[in-house]
Amino acid sequence: MSTLAHTMMTAARSADSGLAGSGELDRYPYAEAPAGERAAIRSWGGPDNELGRVGRRGSASRGRGLHGQLVQQLGQMIVSGDLGADRPLVPEEIGQRFEVSRTVVRESLRVLEAKGLVSARPNVGTRVRPVSDWNLLDPDIIEWRAFGPQRDDQRRELSELRWTIEPLAASLAAGHGREDLQQRLADMVEIMGHALGQGDVITCARADAEFHALLIQAAGNRMLEHLSGIVSAALHVSGGPVTGCDRPNEASLGHHARIVEALASGDSAGAETAMRQLLAAPLEVERVVPAPREH
Repeated sequence: MSTLAHTMMTAARSADSGLAGSGELDRYPYAEAPAGERAAIRSWGGPDNELGRVGRRGSASRGRGLHGQLVQQLGQMIVSGDLGADRPLVPEEIGQRFEVSRTVVRESLRVLEAKGLVSARPNVGTRVRPVSDWNLLDPDIIEWRAFGPQRDDQRRELSELRWTIEPLAASLAAGHGREDLQQRLADMVEIMGHALGQGDVITCARADAEFHALLIQAAGNRMLEHLSGIVSAALHVSGGPVTGCDRPNEASLGHHARIVEALASGDSAGAETAMRQLLAAPLEVERVVPAPREH
């Protein structure tokens, strides 16, 4: 086994055992919270106004500061429709509901504003913006939608975008001849093979995500590379038809290897075809919901 494969597999096992630093394995407290907590979150304007304190979600929010947790909570509430379009967001009320400081609320709203979810205007205040204004390519919004009422639409849209992005990236990468990136892609295939042999699904999934990110980077198109977050998010959200990218096995590993071979020989058409075969490859396994994306 290569040093890179050993390092990656060891890191994955450490993270899986709860030893991960800056703890990003459980990034979705709302999606994973018990039903009682989810009901409390949804009751912002209802008879039960006790939303609870952000810090009370200990294990589900491990490694996230109050600012990150509040962005997560408010973002999911907006995307799910719990806070509808044009709903006023009063900083003082948010601070009281979640028991956080005015500074935390202000910084959180700024992040949400950058994502297009809210707008702040003088004499009007901060209000939730309609879906048409959201930055739907933002990886956080992609995932919030994938865990919310729009899950089916989000997964379909992701699949359609990937069919546009990744075959093109494979074709372009074959024409650029980036040997350094081609070697790293080959390393990822090797890691996936070792991980599959040992039943290490975490390492396999991480190597797969790295493979697709590297492939887009190898395309040499800055605008295309800017869309890599879409692919990364797509590989880590649940639902939709199972493909060779979603759940790697020996067959999908072969498709990955053929992509690398086509890149090495400069075969743009072959690389594009192999990627389309990978995206289209169904697996005869029951769908297992993966963990949300890591950062």
